[in-house]
Amino acid sequence: MQQFSLCFGRVKKDCLKFIKSQETKADKFKNKERMIKSFLIPLCFWISKKADKKKPYFVGLAGGQGTGKTTISSLIRIILTKYFKLNVFRISIDDFYKTRKERINLSKRVHPMLLTRGVPGTHDINMMLNFFKKSKSKKFNRLKLPTFNKAIDDRYNKKKWYDLKKRPDVIIFEGWCVGAKSEKNNTLKKTINSLEKAKDQKKLVGSAIRQINKEVRKLWAHRKGYLDNFKKQENKLNSNEKSIKNLKSQVTGVDDKLGSLNEKIQLAEDLQLKITLLTNELNKQKKVIEENEQALGAIDQYRIQNNQKITEVLNRLNNLSRELEDIESDLNALNPSGGNNE
Repeated sequence: MQQFSLCFGRVKKDCLKFIKSQETKADKFKNKERMIKSFLIPLCFWISKKADKKKPYFVGLAGGQGTGKTTISSLIRIILTKYFKLNVFRISIDDFYKTRKERINLSKRVHPMLLTRGVPGTHDINMMLNFFKKSKSKKFNRLKLPTFNKAIDDRYNKKKWYDLKKRPDVIIFEGWCVGAKSEKNNTLKKTINSLEKAKDQKKLVGSAIRQINKEVRKLWAHRKGYLDNFKKQENKLNSNEKSIKNLKSQVTGVDDKLGSLNEKIQLAEDLQLKITLLTNELNKQKKVIEENEQALGAIDQYRIQNNQKITEVLNRLNNLSRELEDIESDLNALNPSGGNNE
């Protein structure tokens, strides 16, 4: 969820700018941000995991005319390019329409209905298959691909063609029949509507359709399993949405716990600071005590030395006192008691 939010923050401006360029006064996009957050970004995360630098990953996008295929594929390209740094190429099945000249020849040679683009047989299937093959080749060479101008009902000049100089990481292939399965040939023998019944009595279109059907099978071989995989991923996305809702409630509880934990951490940091200050002060006092103890030790040593000297002096005095007593005794012996020499 956090990754989705980060991605949205980086691509929001470019996506909304592109959407605005596609809007008209009468036709405005609804729930733009929700579409980007809830659908396009999760889809792009899934595509990015599938992308392989060794060969391009094909993303097929199908939808009727005016359903938003070009808009969606362009937004996917913006997200994959800006956030995931992938080389993304987008092309439409419309770009593979045969030239107007080729369709005029088909309308004269096969059936008039083949003049109008869109019906089976008006796409250049061989060019399309060649594009798929070369884009997946190990040795990628520069590719030039057509772009179709519906205003003139023909391809643009080759100067305006797509120029693929580097192999894409992701190729978005969009069109009205992308992923369509081929029909069994026996189902194509009967006319399918009143137009075909009235305008194709010789069943020329039916024959052409059967031929095109074979080519469609070739295309389907490139897209086998795509629809099933997409359905699985869609179910997975729905499951993920439920998981995200559950995670939101869990995240709220975790945020509360984190808030309480942050307060405790702050308190612990304050206590640690106080402990550090007290430790420093204690070390200072220990140093003072050590200095005092050293001073006291010196005083004790001086006192001991003085005591020794005093003891020596006292001993000396005692000795002198005894010597004096001996002298007095000797003097007394020289002067008999009671004698007077005067």
